Amino acid sequence: MEAKIQSIRPIHRIKFFMFLSLQIPASILSFLIFIFFLKNPNHLRKLQNQALLVLFVINFIQLSVNMPMVIHFLRFSRVIPSTGAYCRFWMFAESTLDAANAITVAVMAIQRHTLIFQPTMLRALTKRCVYYYFPLLLSTVYPVIFYLATVVFYPCDPSQWNFTLNMCGDSTCYFSDNPIPATFDWIVNTGLPIFVIILANLGLMIRVIRQKARRRQALPWAKQRRMTIQLMSISSLYLVTWIPSITTGLMQQINASEYIYEFQEDYISDLTYFICLLLPAMSLGLLPDFTKWIWKHFRRLQRPTNVVRTTVL
Repeated sequence: MEAKIQSIRPIHRIKFFMFLSLQIPASILSFLIFIFFLKNPNHLRKLQNQALLVLFVINFIQLSVNMPMVIHFLRFSRVIPSTGAYCRFWMFAESTLDAANAITVAVMAIQRHTLIFQPTMLRALTKRCVYYYFPLLLSTVYPVIFYLATVVFYPCDPSQWNFTLNMCGDSTCYFSDNPIPATFDWIVNTGLPIFVIILANLGLMIRVIRQKARRRQALPWAKQRRMTIQLMSISSLYLVTWIPSITTGLMQQINASEYIYEFQEDYISDLTYFICLLLPAMSLGLLPDFTKWIWKHFRRLQRPTNVVRTTVL
């Protein structure tokens, strides 16, 4: 075991500096996003920006709560403090935030069809609450309840924790002794959101192309294009980071291999951390008004101050 720890320390060191160098600017950008919406509340009148704000809040919690634990582990190549309570908290935080993130994007992908092709449907408050706000609320509340039941309150064998692996070995209690919630978790909380994101994006792209050709730009094509590109940009980040993990997970289910497990543990599973690290930077393209707001204040800081000299007579 000690030889294994020594062999992966260089990998941990590389990941440590990489994640830390990305976390700092991502946190700063997240603060700037919140300040932008706070000082410009009129931008939140757009429903698509409200969903984006929910996503940025989840993302910021990942940056400020989960990533410090990951970076701390990578620094020492060991989980510190090495206790079951800390492992439970880490597993609950990461599992909840990952699921909330993926489900929220899946909900956004479905809702984007309504925002582009049936915007009048959400003008009524009742329909807006049922079809827009409630799904967003459910995408954040459901993961909290699920992982409270399956991680925090589920009876566990303390000997299962491996303090030399990320997130204590990612061996949630029910994975080892109850295949039903384990299968449900993997399908519903991981596989299904990614599948919905793929289908919703493909469907949206086809509908936009067909609508543009049929109506000859009778609808505001610039707005459609902006919302479509916005969704596809976010979705591509999730697909690039999640599909390798899902693929290796399926390979493990079909034919378990120690080599695949080690490769997944050392490389593939950490790809999902890039979602919270890169999403704030993507906001510069997702929110053009936010980018203009930053440049406006940046130029104001660079503008030289006029010095007025007074002559004493």
